[in-house]
Amino acid sequence: MQLDALREYALRRELDVAVEFVDHGVSGARDHRPALDKLMIAARRREIDVVLVYRFDRFARSVRHLVTALDEFKTLGVDFVSYSESIDTSTPLGRAMFAIVAALGELERSIVVERSVEGQRRARARGTHVGRPRRVVDVAEVLELRRSGTSLRAIARATGLSRTVVTRVVREAAA
Repeated sequence: MQLDALREYALRRELDVAVEFVDHGVSGARDHRPALDKLMIAARRREIDVVLVYRFDRFARSVRHLVTALDEFKTLGVDFVSYSESIDTSTPLGRAMFAIVAALGELERSIVVERSVEGQRRARARGTHVGRPRRVVDVAEVLELRRSGTSLRAIARATGLSRTVVTRVVREAAA
């Protein structure tokens, strides 16, 4: 749906679509994503004149990342257009609006993270386990292998556990 809308927009504005950069299944919160990295390389090589995104938060979710990218685009002479927000950084008003909307996006993300962390803290205070369920471990087997001089890595291979789990079991037994 997003790509269709962007293709129609590009057609109306008579923009030639050089290439589409799409990161499927990769968090927009990350500054480095395969397609995003290719986009930045294409911009640096002057292979593109305009970056068109469906929503600005599909490009980045932190003001720092947005400002850095926009500054680089400006230096390279690449315009940035957000379809949904009708923001076009080729205009002064568009640049100002983009900064405001980006700040709101980062605020929203920060609030979600704070709520999540607070919910986890409350769950832990009630004694609820947060995170993946712990693996069932044959502690006696792990400790016997360790007493016999077997390395943590070898114990992990022999028991099918991760080295981290083996280390945790050995440390908890020592305490």
